Amino acid sequence: MAVVLNSKLALEVWAGVECTVNRVGEEYFDQLERNGHAMRLDDLDLFAELGIKAIRYPVLWERTAPDGLENADWSWADERLGRLRSLGINPIVGLVHHGSGPVHTSLVDPEFPEKLALYARAVAERYPWVSFYTPVNEPLTTARFSGMYGHWYPHGRDELSFARALLGQCRAIALSMKAIRKINPNAQLVQTDDLGKVYSTPTLAYQAEFENERRWLTFDLLCGRVNSTHPMWGYLRYCGISEAEIEWFLQNPCPPDIMGINHYLTSDRFLDERRERYPASSYGSNGQHEYADVEAVRVCAEGAGGPRTLLLEAWERYKLPIAVTEAHVSCTREEQLRWLYEVWNAALSLRDEGVDVRAITAWALLGSYDWNSLLTRCVGYYESGVFDLRSPHPRPTAIASLMRDLSAGRKPNHPVLDTPGWWHRQERLLYPAVSCRSLEGENKSKWTLTSRFPHTTLPSPLIIVGASGTLGRAFARLCELRGITYHLLSRREMDIANPASVDAVLSKLKPWAVVNAAGYVRVDDAEREPDICIRVNAEGAATLATACAKHNVALLTFSSDLVFDGTVSNPYMESDTVAPLNVYGCSKALAEKLVLKVNPSSLVIRTSAFFGPWDDYNFVTIALRQLSAGNTFVAAEDAIVSPTYVPDLVHASLDLLIDGECGLWHLANKSAITWADLARLAAKKAGFNPSNIIALPTQELGLTAKRPNYSVLGSNRGELMSCLDSAMSRYFDECQRF
Repeated sequence: MAVVLNSKLALEVWAGVECTVNRVGEEYFDQLERNGHAMRLDDLDLFAELGIKAIRYPVLWERTAPDGLENADWSWADERLGRLRSLGINPIVGLVHHGSGPVHTSLVDPEFPEKLALYARAVAERYPWVSFYTPVNEPLTTARFSGMYGHWYPHGRDELSFARALLGQCRAIALSMKAIRKINPNAQLVQTDDLGKVYSTPTLAYQAEFENERRWLTFDLLCGRVNSTHPMWGYLRYCGISEAEIEWFLQNPCPPDIMGINHYLTSDRFLDERRERYPASSYGSNGQHEYADVEAVRVCAEGAGGPRTLLLEAWERYKLPIAVTEAHVSCTREEQLRWLYEVWNAALSLRDEGVDVRAITAWALLGSYDWNSLLTRCVGYYESGVFDLRSPHPRPTAIASLMRDLSAGRKPNHPVLDTPGWWHRQERLLYPAVSCRSLEGENKSKWTLTSRFPHTTLPSPLIIVGASGTLGRAFARLCELRGITYHLLSRREMDIANPASVDAVLSKLKPWAVVNAAGYVRVDDAEREPDICIRVNAEGAATLATACAKHNVALLTFSSDLVFDGTVSNPYMESDTVAPLNVYGCSKALAEKLVLKVNPSSLVIRTSAFFGPWDDYNFVTIALRQLSAGNTFVAAEDAIVSPTYVPDLVHASLDLLIDGECGLWHLANKSAITWADLARLAAKKAGFNPSNIIALPTQELGLTAKRPNYSVLGSNRGELMSCLDSAMSRYFDECQRF
């Protein structure tokens, strides 16, 4: 099955599973265990449906032979590599991924290279048909994190530990490929590293120049370029590396068959000695100057260089075939789509200019855990990827659709792609803008932001109905933040209960989707005005759904936990039977039925008990206002709900809408709490005396409409929302900013 990737063929789509097994102290953090892929063979069939040609895939030393080759367990790799082979997907086999090997070795172990080479030979002997290898992922990055910054084992914080870790990994790569090629002479090295670029003020130009030279060390060592005249020769000698250790690479070159460039928005940095402009967490020193080290995209007036600049620099330096071996951004769904598509278009344009770019790789198919802390803690922070693991089974996101389009040679047409990513928009600047004149790669380029976004008219908008309501205004605010073009409409501008009004607006604005955030929300008043409530909530929603179906426009509309009667003691799921106790609940239950009947592709989200920072009339805000004034606050002690932080709800809803999801979904922050305890929780976090909260039975509150005593929402489709404690903390943070 060996395939030689031909530069004359079309640009390929590859993929990768985040598979890091890193060590912190004596603890190993295993992404494959955390993302569940260690136990799910069927994931590979999902991956194949994306149309990918190759996949970066782990046969990791730490997992396969932690107790030596004589005790190796190949069963996992046998089954999965066999399935990939039958699916026609080329595995690019990784042996160490940000790891340091089994417990009996480390990156600074003098025998690490030889030990890994023995393992590499065993892998090649067992799978002689495998033709692509990455023996060690990102040696330079791993050496920095393990030998310079002390994040990962062996937790070095000095230049010598860094240099030893780097040279040990590079030597391990060369020896491993030598061992592999004794079994498979045609085996190819796909060598990866994170490649960024450093910009600076004139004062720190010398530091930027040094770092921009050091970033190439993995490839320069493997290509046998580091001799006594190389700019990094003196640095390595200063670190404590002997001439013989460096010269070994001159005598044993192992140039990559394909250079794997990993590039993230955080990879490009800006150095500034004016530290007062930046947060203390960014401060550093080189012994000569103290300075701030921040993301270049947050300060450079022209923007950071980006993937095209890096790919072009790599090509001009080495003239070797290139692949983008990781393309991922931790952000909202539309930004993930924009980044991957931008990387794809940059690669296409470079190919047109004669640069041998073979593929781009959608990284973290299953997402990743705790990279926000650089894998130094295990707290469960999850970033979704091509698939979202917060559902019972890996759920394909809009990125999966994008990959299928690119793999099949189709032009993607998702409307959110028509807007530049946040890294191009003005709001990216968090600090005073500084000109970064060294964007020479972009200046040489025929590709510009204008050519990427040539539209003379605005992108197709999202319509948000409900301009006067909390939810509608929150959608508008967060669409603005996310770069999603929208129109926020009042009832006067579009009456959803009037078919002619709806049809006229959809015909004029030509939206790609409609968010119905309008509705009759006065639960007690609905008992006195049932006809009005039903007309707005049910008939209006059905009218809107009918029009959206006619115009082929996606619809997102909202329902309520009050469609349930509260006779259970476990969270309600989407499949549970509705049995509303009041008119409002009846109107929402009827709306669900009508909307999904006339337009089954609609997305209907049930939610509960709003609180948020941007309006004055939600339960939490009212409670805190009363307590702040020294008043008591009365709340139900026997009604259990799952409160919903409005910004979380909006973000999750938009992601589902962009993903093309439909049917009923439950979205609420994970919790089960009485109204009185919710008020106490908010009071404690705000520093108020919770004893000023008076808890009473619901029947003593004088409410007109009957409410369920239990209306907690769970989900059998996916739990996308954080826990209540996290939401409450962010509520207070946002209130301080607002």
